[in-house]
Amino acid sequence: MKRSNGELKKIYYGAYRFCETQDEYLQAFQYTQRQMRYFEEASEFWYERCTASNAKTLEFRTRATRFFLEYKIIWVGSEDTVELAVDGLITRIFYVRDLIKEGKLSFDMPAGEKRVALYLPADATMLIRNFEINADVFPVEKGEKVLWMGDSITQGFGPLRSAHTYVSVANRLLDYDIINQGIGGYIYDKNALENMEGYVPDKIIISMGTNQYGTESMKDIEEYYERLAEVYGDRSVLCITPIWRGDSPEGVKVLTKFCHKLMEICGKYSNITVVEGFRLVPHVSEYFLDDLHPNALGSEIYGRNLVLAIREAGF
Repeated sequence: MKRSNGELKKIYYGAYRFCETQDEYLQAFQYTQRQMRYFEEASEFWYERCTASNAKTLEFRTRATRFFLEYKIIWVGSEDTVELAVDGLITRIFYVRDLIKEGKLSFDMPAGEKRVALYLPADATMLIRNFEINADVFPVEKGEKVLWMGDSITQGFGPLRSAHTYVSVANRLLDYDIINQGIGGYIYDKNALENMEGYVPDKIIISMGTNQYGTESMKDIEEYYERLAEVYGDRSVLCITPIWRGDSPEGVKVLTKFCHKLMEICGKYSNITVVEGFRLVPHVSEYFLDDLHPNALGSEIYGRNLVLAIREAGF
């Protein structure tokens, strides 16, 4: 049975808003139009990545044994994956490098009732249409609404596997209803913070600083958290300080100093909980793609350790 784009939206998670292209593809966005205009004016690098499909999923319960969809890829940052998980286990992987720009994907599944999650690429922009499945589908129930903000690690660059970004790993255990606003190259920048009409998160998670740890001034970060308080009031916020980086001789020393300053700023707000990023991923190159971005193994450990830290902190 073919599902309309209206029906598809009901099982599409991670989107703030949608639009339909002239050729009837459904495109999902995690930002407001104003935010995207700001990125377009501020940085071509940011703008390209703010359109990515990062942390967007189709999730549903069904007894179906097969489904299809048509896709179009309109931008590629890195060639990660489209992945199918059935009851939490990955059963099918399509690598973006092997896909043509526009085509059709099909997925076979075992018989019986099951929970299905289809992970779209973390660092590419994929549009979909003509979703067809051979049984009824039902949206899954999610937990708290969480707005997740960060840089390339939060967007999902590094694992080269969309289901193995640290956000995806953590969220399989936490089952938040998330919007992931991670952007490659991003920094603490107050200009993109605004009320998103119709969207009120229960909690906010922020993981930034890796791209500005060498700065002498913390003014931008102070202003960011001031603006965050103006927009979201005393809503619960989790700040993850930057994780280890071994890509420069002085990196760890300078980054440690930055993290201490960041914790001091966050300490001024009673609604902010801080998790030390240095404790989340082993400080060994084998866990990183490039001594900066965790690879699939590093991201798996990052996500799981983050869940433990969140539960320990009662966030």
